[in-house]
Amino acid sequence: MSFLVAFLAMLLDRFLPSPIALTRFIGHPVVWQGKFIDTCDQRMNREVYSKIVRRLAGTGMLLLLLAVTLFISLLLLYLVSFLPYPWVFEALLASSLLAHKSLKEAVQSVAEGLQISLERGRENVSQIVGRDTAELDEHEISRAAIESLAENSSDGVIAPLFYLVLFGLPGIALYKAINTADSMVGHKNLRFVDFGWASAKLDDVVNWVPARLTALLYALAANVTAKQDGNISAKPAKENPMRNSWHAARRDAPKHVSPNAGWPEAAMAGALDFGLGGTRAYHGKTLHLAQMGNGRRDLISNDITRALKLYAAITTIALVIVGLGALFQYLG
Repeated sequence: MSFLVAFLAMLLDRFLPSPIALTRFIGHPVVWQGKFIDTCDQRMNREVYSKIVRRLAGTGMLLLLLAVTLFISLLLLYLVSFLPYPWVFEALLASSLLAHKSLKEAVQSVAEGLQISLERGRENVSQIVGRDTAELDEHEISRAAIESLAENSSDGVIAPLFYLVLFGLPGIALYKAINTADSMVGHKNLRFVDFGWASAKLDDVVNWVPARLTALLYALAANVTAKQDGNISAKPAKENPMRNSWHAARRDAPKHVSPNAGWPEAAMAGALDFGLGGTRAYHGKTLHLAQMGNGRRDLISNDITRALKLYAAITTIALVIVGLGALFQYLG
């Protein structure tokens, strides 16, 4: 029933109001995972330990996190099996691990903030990116929001959905554990370069297929949004948005420091004729990163809205594909 569970989970994530009061009371699964990782980091990641010991400690932390996550998810599946229509409850649990609506709202808030003031735009974008935002101008804020949308559309939506379809609730729960560990300790600074080594490597592995799948979805959706913008007919065939999107992904993604993040980012850049990536600052240190796409870089709040339309298109395509899978699974 994995396709049916995934289809219902996507619908619930899109249309069900977020249980804010319940989340405040019992917390969110990703928050629980984050607290577990933080506790292990404080207790197991000591500066006095050698490089090898810290790697072993980080690997042990990751294995323990995955074991606890798997145990809880299997326990929940066992408990809901006694309820009528257990797949409905599995979908409800899984929907909390999809981020379609929350990602859309977070990025939309940046566009809305920019329409109010530059300072509000900086404040809102600081909630979704790790780079320094205090001195960003409108173009840099817009690019940051769009880059975050592109990368997180893979990490927060397509990848979790992919593992939910393959392995049900345990699959999506384990993926979120790996991704959360990477986001917390998978950094190449002095504290985490060894302790987070296993988390970063495993995250690269589990995101390899979903990142490229997300890029493919962006390419498939490119013509849809181009038609909505009313400019596809004015472009010659060689500038077809779908072709541009996939070409940009194949050309620019390998230049990215991440083996996966560049794929959705470059695909979005090619689809919308944007120029993403490039120079940015983290904790006062300037990094000169590869550029994704050859389009214009002077992006504004309206361009964030265009990116959100493309994002809506790829998630709708994913919903249709999963829905067809559920139908064939049911009929079979």
